Amino acid sequence: MQIQPTQSCHEPSLTVSPICQPSGLALAELAEAAGVPLPASADPSMLLQSGASLETAQSWHIAYIDHARYANALRTTRAGACFVTERFAHMVPPGTVPITVRDPRLVFAKVLARLHPEALRAAPLLGSANVTEGCFVHPSAQIGAGVVLDPGVVIGERVFIGAGTTIGAHVVLGPDVVIGWDCSIGPSLTIAHSNIGDRSIVHAGARVGQDGFGFAMSASGHVKVPQLGRVTIGNDVEIGANSTVDRGSGGNTVIGDGTKIDNLVQIAHNVRIGRHCVITAQVGIAGSTVLEDCVAVGGHSAIAGHLHIGRGAQLAAASRFMRDVPAGERWGGMPARPLREWFREQTTLKKLAKHRNGA
Repeated sequence: MQIQPTQSCHEPSLTVSPICQPSGLALAELAEAAGVPLPASADPSMLLQSGASLETAQSWHIAYIDHARYANALRTTRAGACFVTERFAHMVPPGTVPITVRDPRLVFAKVLARLHPEALRAAPLLGSANVTEGCFVHPSAQIGAGVVLDPGVVIGERVFIGAGTTIGAHVVLGPDVVIGWDCSIGPSLTIAHSNIGDRSIVHAGARVGQDGFGFAMSASGHVKVPQLGRVTIGNDVEIGANSTVDRGSGGNTVIGDGTKIDNLVQIAHNVRIGRHCVITAQVGIAGSTVLEDCVAVGGHSAIAGHLHIGRGAQLAAASRFMRDVPAGERWGGMPARPLREWFREQTTLKKLAKHRNGA
């Protein structure tokens, strides 16, 4: 079996080296990487060793601010340098170097990735590269170079694991599972009937590829509908702890490149999720629903089956979706509708309640 890496689209990235020097990152190098000039009074040789919040930062930390609620913390921060927008630049205290950028949080995240590349994926607990002691690996499985298996891993027939991938303790990989290069598979999870792309992360306790909830119901009893599809997960996907992704019933359940899924999310059979979507904690997506690219779903929302959520739509937290959502629109409520409509309704109800109480 040979697997070729696939192409995926990415937003323009900060030009930084994946490896940092142990001593930290010089301020001049950091500004160059961010593509912005340093203030004339700044010391370009100052080393920054890590990142921290505005409240806890010390002189060797880089921090950032992207919301007015943290303005007071910015005024008293002790950080060596801080990413800010122009709006907040005048609030930076004298001992902190302001670095003005368009998106402070994004730049901060990419700089942290340079300072702490080891934090981008879970490190093996006890395993060593190319060592299978304490694991069960079927003879027909193909294990790539540099793969790390922690103790207790079970690998079934015809499994393929790409080079550089880490498999956590007590993971079970069912027959014919395919995992790409440089993935991180956390401990105590199961993967079956699935193909996972390169550089993807599946966190502890997740379940991927089990049967979906499919029954033909009748008064005499409910008959299970055999689930025959697979799960197809793209490159650079992250699936949170204790989330579940059901296999397709006939076709496949699909998660596109770059999509990020939080903890405790349920994705039912035949769901198709596009590229670069964000799905936060405790969301449930019922069977055969389609989310196009770049959809964002707020926590604790429920999406009914067989719906279509258009590209770039934003779904508010704790909402219930029973209708299709057009591309680019913002919806919320129970049942969900366009946000402006929902806000008008809530405002009207509040006024009515106030009037009644006053009467």
